[in-house]
Amino acid sequence: VQLQASGGGLVQPGGSLRLSCAASGSISSINVMGWYRQAPGKQRELVALIASGGTTNYADSVKGRFTISRDNAKNTVYLQMNSLGPEDAAVYYCNVNAVTYGSLRPVGYWGHGTLVTVSS
Repeated sequence: VQLQASGGGLVQPGGSLRLSCAASGSISSINVMGWYRQAPGKQRELVALIASGGTTNYADSVKGRFTISRDNAKNTVYLQMNSLGPEDAAVYYCNVNAVTYGSLRPVGYWGHGTLVTVSS
C-alpha cells in the first residue's frame, strides 16, 4: 500500500489549506483513515480520524477549525484546515488502516508527510 499526500505549503495566519492523501495498491478495504502531525522538537500527535462509516474524531486543538473527510471510492482522505495559526505548523502525515488482498488483518500504513508552514 502506498500513500501519496499533497496540499501542504506556506499559508498566512488565518488562512486555509486542504490536504489530500490517496492510498493505492492491493487494497481490499480501508477502515480508519487519519491525519497526524509533528512539529520540530515535538512528538507526532493525532489531528483527526475518520472511520469507514464516517465517524470522526478530532484533537481538541483543531476542533471547529479542521474537517476530515474521505472518498471511499478513491481511497482518499482529506483534511480541510481553516483559521490556521503558527501552532499548526508541522509535517502532516496521513495514516490508513487497510486490509490487503490475501490478508485477513488490517495493517497501518503511513504517508511520507507534507509540510505546512504558517507564517506572515
